[in-house]
Amino acid sequence: MSRAEHHAWIGLGSNLDGPREHVARALEELDRLPLTRRVAASRLYASRPVGPADQPDYVNAVAQLATRLSPLALLDQLQALEQRHGRVRGRRWGPRTLDLDLLLYDDRRLALPRLTLPHPEMTRRAFVLVPLAELAPSLTLDGQPLARLAAGLDRDGLAPVLPTGG
Repeated sequence: MSRAEHHAWIGLGSNLDGPREHVARALEELDRLPLTRRVAASRLYASRPVGPADQPDYVNAVAQLATRLSPLALLDQLQALEQRHGRVRGRRWGPRTLDLDLLLYDDRRLALPRLTLPHPEMTRRAFVLVPLAELAPSLTLDGQPLARLAAGLDRDGLAPVLPTGG
């Protein structure tokens, strides 16, 4: 385990069993992972599902973490958190109570059987790049600011989730 503090960016999504509550609770629980603290979190966004259309819309967010865990140890913690939320791995891109994706870990590049960094699909997904750019617009990926990458994506079906109550 590394002693240095690293910055990791996590994509959160849910579309089953109270998705807003799953994402909000997971944002709080990220702050309680071992050797990890949550630095920032985006607003919540509603988005259409990627993949099978016969499922509810998603609630998504992005969180920035400071962690002393290695990328694989952090991935293990994220997958354990998914399990605590009742995650069942069924069909690819199917519905889920909680999905946690390790998007970025410092500027590290990895290509392992369990983990690829940066996340290979993130630059094609507005529900990832828009909240990520909200938190860190000047952060770059392959020399491009995230805000510029996010601006180039189709945002149809993506909208901020309005707060409940009055």
